[in-house]
Amino acid sequence: MVEGLVLLTDAAEQLALSRILRSFRPDQAIWPVAGIDELRRVETAVLRNARLVAFASSVIVPADLLANVGHGAYNFHPGPPNYPGWAPAHFALYDRADTFGVTFHAMAERVDSGTILDVVSFPIPHACTLMGLGELAYAYLLQLFEVWAEPLAREPSLVARCTLPWSGRTNTRRRYRDACDIPLDISSDELWRRMQAFGGNHYGISPAINLHGVTFTATPPEGT
Repeated sequence: MVEGLVLLTDAAEQLALSRILRSFRPDQAIWPVAGIDELRRVETAVLRNARLVAFASSVIVPADLLANVGHGAYNFHPGPPNYPGWAPAHFALYDRADTFGVTFHAMAERVDSGTILDVVSFPIPHACTLMGLGELAYAYLLQLFEVWAEPLAREPSLVARCTLPWSGRTNTRRRYRDACDIPLDISSDELWRRMQAFGGNHYGISPAINLHGVTFTATPPEGT
């Protein structure tokens, strides 16, 4: 039996998600952590009898910690299998994708490469903004968490509900930065695509142009 759960998520989600898990096992021991330093402070003896559950976390769990988790490590990824890695909603908007989704998968040493257990897909509304797509993805991700909360709390092993593989390029912080490096000869359409997807100064990174050694940061038009 799983003796406890290590819940890796932002502080704002920890209480609500813990309550959902405990609704299926009131005696469930839960160790909420928000970052890698907190995760490393969890005793190895605890990890060996626990399951790690990450929810919309940007933390990359290193292989040595994954190896210590006795009942598996799982992640709720706020993007579909064809958008593994960092900032999936941003890259989907940049690609002008028609559909998006959320993924529940086992964690592996390489980011977003472990076995996929479940996926929920949905159409991207017309003229959807980054904020709108993020809110939709979060709502579906929470629903997916509620579906899997009981098996995570009770079951010694989890059974996949789909057979979809990961696909597409794994997006990284570096690729995000590269998209924000605006060339001087950029077309109007390409500039607009990048501004819509990356122009909100998320993660402290904004589209910018370098001219004669001077960097100019782009600002999206009001109302976008």
